[in-house]
Parts: sequence; structure tokens; C-alpha cells
Amino acid sequence: MFSRWPDLDVLELLVGVDDHGSLSAASRIAGIAQPNASRAIKRLEAQVGTPLLQRKPTGSTLTPEGTVIAHWSRQVLADARQLLHVAEGMREKRAAELTISASMTVAEHLMPRWLGQFRHVDPNVTIHLQVRNSTQVFADVTAGSCDIGFVESPTVPRPLHSVAVARDRLIVVVHPDHPWARRRRALSVAELAGTPLVVREPGSGTRTTLDVALHEYDRAAPLLELGSAAAIRTSVLSGVGPAVLSSLAVSDQLAAGDVKAVEVDGLDLERTLRAVWRPPRQLEGPAGDLVRLVRRAARLHMTTGNQVAAEPIPDSSRSSRSG
Repeated sequence: MFSRWPDLDVLELLVGVDDHGSLSAASRIAGIAQPNASRAIKRLEAQVGTPLLQRKPTGSTLTPEGTVIAHWSRQVLADARQLLHVAEGMREKRAAELTISASMTVAEHLMPRWLGQFRHVDPNVTIHLQVRNSTQVFADVTAGSCDIGFVESPTVPRPLHSVAVARDRLIVVVHPDHPWARRRRALSVAELAGTPLVVREPGSGTRTTLDVALHEYDRAAPLLELGSAAAIRTSVLSGVGPAVLSSLAVSDQLAAGDVKAVEVDGLDLERTLRAVWRPPRQLEGPAGDLVRLVRRAARLHMTTGNQVAAEPIPDSSRSSRSG
């Protein structure tokens, strides 16, 4: 039994002796100094336990045993080349695919535009979009089941890297018949915290942003916990109760007057939307191209008078991480 695998370079050298008739010719073609080639063959002879070269003043040629080993070396080298060929094909296939995991607000309201623009830049990339909440996006990115993630969460777990790609704002919305729709003065934060609301499920970026903003207040139990902005919007339209949603998710309904925005005094619910990825810090390939495209956008949609703007593009080495 060999204590370790033979080096492929020395097998290629042995095959070269068989093909070209001498060790000097084989080492020259392989670009190896002859003394180094001779030492490599001696190590292989020690491994196999038999001489492989007949060393003569006129040059070194294969022994009968060396001829047998050279024959099998050809097969090993052919298999190794096939392995590298398959691996290269897999790398090229992966390079031509992009798997994205995006939180629901980003996936529903921003990703279609971003991917439409990206398709014009690189139409040959196959794109797979997974719609999750922010906690699930972090899990996807950490597990390597996607190439890039987009989240609304205010924090990003280590060791993931992140960079801001856009901003949006959460707003309080109610049905036009709700008493808050007729208020002449803003709600207080305490009033909002003490009111049962229709909210997203724990783990979503929208829920996390709201929970962080109200963490110092006594909170009423949620009126309903729903798994998507669309479901919450439908609940508000049906008069179930007030809700806190991204302005992106209710822009059309606000413009039509189907829901009303309610001002809350002293509550800032603007948030940063981020791209997140695994180390290394430098993001390459289609994922890097997508993030750079998104961040080059000077403006995104205008929603109910509230801007959703792409932030300035920093140097890639300044991508942020937070715990």
C-alpha cells in the first residue's frame, strides 16, 4: 500500500519518457529541470518499490516495470483531465446562473425592476428567485443555497457581508372608515404601541423594524399575524384593523384613496434595504454585477410622495457588517 498518492506531475513525466525516449526530453517538454525530474522519479520508485528507469550515460529509458506503470499512468492522467474538464463545466454553468433569496417587500416591489434591468445587461444568466422573510434569507445565504440575499432587517449577522442598496419607509395605514383616518392630529407612539395591529410574522424585516422602533413601549398583542404584505393589505382594505406596511406595498391603494396613511408623531420608520452575502468580502460574478447595477440606480420608484432612493456606491472594500 502507498502511504500517499503519487504526484500527477511525476506520472506525466514518466509517460513523457515513454513518448519521447528519454528523461531529458520528457523533462524539457514538461518544463522541469532535469535534476528535479530525476529526483521526482526516484521518489516514485521508492513509492512503488521497483526501478522505473534504466539509467545509462546516453540517457534514461523505461524499465519493463516502468513501461507498465507508464501505461496505467496514462489512464490516471486521462481520468484526471476528465475530472478537471467536468469541474470547469460545472464552474461555467454556475457562473451562468444566479440564485437570489429576497425578503418579500424587495422581491415583490423592487426585484422585478432590478432583474429587468439586469436582463438587458446580461441576458445569458439564468436567474432563480426565492421569496423568503429576512430571517430565512440569512439562513439561505449562510447555508450557501443562494448566491446573494436581499433583506429589510436593521441588522446583519456575522460573518455575512452587507451593503446598502436602497431605502424605504414603513407607514401606518387604515381603512378610510377607521376612526384614525379622520384624526386631525398625529398619533402618539404610545397609542400606536397600545393598539392591536395587523402585522407580519416574527422574522420578517418589517416586523423586526417595527419591534425595534416600539421596544420601549407597552405593546398590545397583534390583532393578526400574516405571512405577506399582500395579505395584510387585503386585511386593511377589508376593514380588519390598522397595519404597518412598507409604503411600496400600498402605493397604489393610497393613490386611489382605498387606504389612508396615519401620521405618528416622533416615530421614524425609514429603513435601509441591504444585499447580503457570504465571505469573501469582494462580491464577484453575476451576483456582484446585480448589486453594482442596483446601486448605480440614481432613483427608484416614487411612492406616495416618499422617495425610495438608491444610496451612493461606496468602494467595495467598505461593505458593512453588523451583528
